[in-house]
Amino acid sequence: METKTIRVDNLAGGRGHVLMTHLLGKEEMKKSARMYARVTLEPGCEIGFHKHVDESETYFVLSGTGEYNDNGTMRTISAGDVTFTPSGFSHGLLNTGNEDLVIMALILLD
Repeated sequence: METKTIRVDNLAGGRGHVLMTHLLGKEEMKKSARMYARVTLEPGCEIGFHKHVDESETYFVLSGTGEYNDNGTMRTISAGDVTFTPSGFSHGLLNTGNEDLVIMALILLD
């Protein structure tokens, strides 16, 4: 599958932009997932706080550091950390470091 990186401004109402490279398309994911992507947040950029309904989302941090809003609880995340947001819960992510925050994001459908 050919990948292409796109810039998304104000993702989920967040500040700045993210660079998103979708690694699988709808055909590959079938009805089990909605997104599998490498997401880059430059310093100061964020994915706004948002809720997941009938799906869950997992982040795996490849590099960088950030503040993760886990349904209202803030925690620092860095390379090697994994987050999980089940259906019915909310999350957001802010790059608080001086380098890019790069994550793998997987949205699974319930």
